[in-house]
Amino acid sequence: MLLQRQLASLVLLLPLPALAAPIGEAGARLLLGRTGFGTPPAQVAALAPLEREAAVDRLLASRRSEPASTPPDWVNTPLLHPPRKELSESEKKALRDTETRRGLALRAWWLQEMATTPSPVTEKLTLFWHGHFVSGQNKVKSAQLMYRQNALLRREALGNFATLLHDIARDPAMLRYLDTAGSRKGQANENFAREVMELFTLGEGHYSEQDIREAARAFTGWQLDPASGEPVFRPRRHDDGQKTVLGRSGTLDGDAVLDTLLAQPATARFITRKLWLYLVSPTPDDATVNRLAASFARDYQIKPLVRALLLTPAFWHSSGQQVKSPVELTVGTVATFGISVPDWQALAQLNRRMGQDLFDPPNVRGWPGGDTWINSDSLLLRKQFLDSLTRPGSNKPRPQIAPDWLQQYPAATSWLPALPAANPLPGSASPLLALRQLLQDPAWQLQ
Repeated sequence: MLLQRQLASLVLLLPLPALAAPIGEAGARLLLGRTGFGTPPAQVAALAPLEREAAVDRLLASRRSEPASTPPDWVNTPLLHPPRKELSESEKKALRDTETRRGLALRAWWLQEMATTPSPVTEKLTLFWHGHFVSGQNKVKSAQLMYRQNALLRREALGNFATLLHDIARDPAMLRYLDTAGSRKGQANENFAREVMELFTLGEGHYSEQDIREAARAFTGWQLDPASGEPVFRPRRHDDGQKTVLGRSGTLDGDAVLDTLLAQPATARFITRKLWLYLVSPTPDDATVNRLAASFARDYQIKPLVRALLLTPAFWHSSGQQVKSPVELTVGTVATFGISVPDWQALAQLNRRMGQDLFDPPNVRGWPGGDTWINSDSLLLRKQFLDSLTRPGSNKPRPQIAPDWLQQYPAATSWLPALPAANPLPGSASPLLALRQLLQDPAWQLQ
């Protein structure tokens, strides 16, 4: 891609710290950008003097299982969904409108949490699992259930993959999204069984169609309580007959099938490789992936795997190899410059226009990422957003970099990206002009 080709030669010029040396400002920006959102100068300064292990450990020590900001007040109220047959057409429309408003408020809340959390790595991994265990409000039709799933993903973001897999299988949003809630003995729906193998654990080529059919029978019986939205198991609707999945036979239920998937070496490799693509680079090293996956498979602890990925030599040689997603670009820029956002919902809508609609990925495969983030339309929107941050005018409230921020950090070296700018900043430029040039530089689109 053109954006990356422009900068490929510059990557070779980056100073790469030795393992036992301080990571420096460039290393700190790389680490912060990949594991969170943005590179605030104060955080760069705090990490720069540390060696690699110390810097990674400090970052991971901030792990949280709960959000730092208060979610919308309706997230734990009773569900809005009485049986549809009891609703008039006008009532159904009012319900859809309420869910639309709540969905936008939920997106705004999560963006604000990403920008202000004391643990960006928690939110970055929550976003990863959201794109892995995909559900979407467009089908789930409940912002409350989408919030509950978000809370689950955050709780185990750096926790245990096996626990997360078992819990996501009976997560209410997932039960709706992949139709498990309507699956019963004699009428087993295969959607979840297929996706749990293809997209959540094994990857393509490691199962058969017969494995899917047998596994679908094992997942029958789980439904949703219409009032609370909680999962309930209906034994009479569960197929308790003999099944064989991936060579294991018995009266398997859903948990037994998930344990069978976790016992397959392909699962640990699949998750390790996907995390490599997210945190390290678009070109996984198979030998390293296999080595890390073997360790991961012993207990499926996510935090040690993330730590090991961040300490690979490949990570520290990877500046500029990742295209920022819309959320990484917008929230990262906001966090880097301490920008006050007057309307987080407007920022959520901008991210949707740029191709990343939180709580509504395009399909069960999630966002493809990488070069697909950039096209003629999205690149124009990205540049317009970045330009607006330093341009006065417009009576409409919008995010802007405050002048006092430039007074606090007047030197461009305080806010350069990890990758050198394709167009070097002129030494005689004012801080504001230098900042405008930097934000329009191709390097700002990468991390």
